[in-house]
Amino acid sequence: MGNSMDISTIANLINAIAVTAGVIFAAAQIRQYRQRRERDAMLELVRSFQSPAFTAALRRVLSLPDGADSAKIREVLGPDGEDAVYLVSLTWESLGVLVYRREVTLDLVDDFFSGPLVISWQKLKVYSEEWRRTLNRETGNEWFHWLAERMLEREKTSPPIPAYVAHRHWR
Repeated sequence: MGNSMDISTIANLINAIAVTAGVIFAAAQIRQYRQRRERDAMLELVRSFQSPAFTAALRRVLSLPDGADSAKIREVLGPDGEDAVYLVSLTWESLGVLVYRREVTLDLVDDFFSGPLVISWQKLKVYSEEWRRTLNRETGNEWFHWLAERMLEREKTSPPIPAYVAHRHWR
């Protein structure tokens, strides 16, 4: 009688170990899947920012003086200058939504785009406010504005350190 009890206990123990191992394996698979999805999303994001149209538009926006209004944008960039401004603004706007919905981390945005993003906002803040007044719509560039403010908050607590300084001892 004692023997059959041992076999049943051992069987239950083996069963419990198998179930536990299965759960651990599934959790590891889910974590790997999430990391792979995050990496794929990140690569897709970076690719989209390397389009010739965006890089040309960003270069033009960054050439503006800080606080440019629509008249200044037309003066500096010409009649199609606002097209460049729209492309850059809408791109940062999309990125803001992705960060807010936690599809992309703020750390990732910080590593890749903090400089161009914050500088774009310095150039386009006045234009964005003017645009909101003209359209009587407070939601113009709302996520671009939100994302720039998140980056500026981060920079207050930890000023941006260039990678070549921050990671010079990396091996």
